[in-house]
Amino acid sequence: MQLDEKLPGVITKKKHGGARPNTGGARSGAGRKPGVPNKISGDVKAMILGALDEMGGVDYLVDQAGQNPTAFLTLVGKVLPMTVAGDPNNPIKLAGTVELVIVDPKTKG
Repeated sequence: MQLDEKLPGVITKKKHGGARPNTGGARSGAGRKPGVPNKISGDVKAMILGALDEMGGVDYLVDQAGQNPTAFLTLVGKVLPMTVAGDPNNPIKLAGTVELVIVDPKTKG
């Protein structure tokens, strides 16, 4: 910090200069490599699966689906894949009807 010459008694920060100019930004080789799993997430997942196993596994989940359907369906939404792949040889067929009705804005009713 330095004393501002234009405003006596006011201290301002330096705008440039210093011990390490041009630092920051992307650095080659910094950080984790792509595909390396997060250790904490893996540990937490193992604890959750251990607790589920101790509570009865599938039977416990079935009970929870009946007692707490909202929480259970939230869990289902988290573990299901986000994309749905269909069979290219047997595509899903949708059928429907669209009805267009022309309305005269001048008439009431």
